Amino acid sequence: MSEKLLSSQFEAELAHATARMLEMGGLVESQLRQCIYALHHLSLETVQQVLQQEALVNNFEVEIDYEITSTMSRRQPTARDLRLLVALSRVVMNLERVGDKAARIAKLIRAHIQAGAPRALPSGDLESSLSYAIEQLHQTLDAFARLDAHAANTVINSDDRLDEDYAGYTRKLITYMMEDPRTIGSSLNLLFLAKAIERVGDHAKNIAEATIYVVKGADVRHASEEERKSALQ
Repeated sequence: MSEKLLSSQFEAELAHATARMLEMGGLVESQLRQCIYALHHLSLETVQQVLQQEALVNNFEVEIDYEITSTMSRRQPTARDLRLLVALSRVVMNLERVGDKAARIAKLIRAHIQAGAPRALPSGDLESSLSYAIEQLHQTLDAFARLDAHAANTVINSDDRLDEDYAGYTRKLITYMMEDPRTIGSSLNLLFLAKAIERVGDHAKNIAEATIYVVKGADVRHASEEERKSALQ
């Protein structure tokens, strides 16, 4: 078989694995959007829909991992092609974990509804944070699809907002609990929900770091902003 044909087949396999990853990402984004709807409308039916999709996300992870492993073993890629496959594996792992977070958020919303969904507690703040987390996830997947390291770095730099949202929401809930101890149970439930949303942002950041790894060959996990700037030059 000619070298040109082998190269063409390899590129087709890379494209297919990437397309499947983006399809998985779309499913996870849909789960999170359904969580917003469930929280806003107090919909147990929507909660159940999110939970039913968890198995689909898990299947995506298994199938794409198999594709990646198979391609690595048969093609023995080097340099950027190898980095792309490694990064794809990291992205798929993070998307599966976002799917887990979506399921956790859905379960916490269910508990919130079943507890009577106290209107005195600020659930609207969570809808805003979750919308932003979804936006971050969408942008980081778009950056990966376009192999745009600078767009990926923008996502990383924007992660602080979700951290700040979580810290501010924690302070707000503590105030509610101090003023009315009867809200402690429901407030803790919402606090766990807020933490799960903050973790979605962390996974979006991880995907952005994988994008920079593919494009620049630099591992910027745990790197400072200055070190990332240097890697992007």
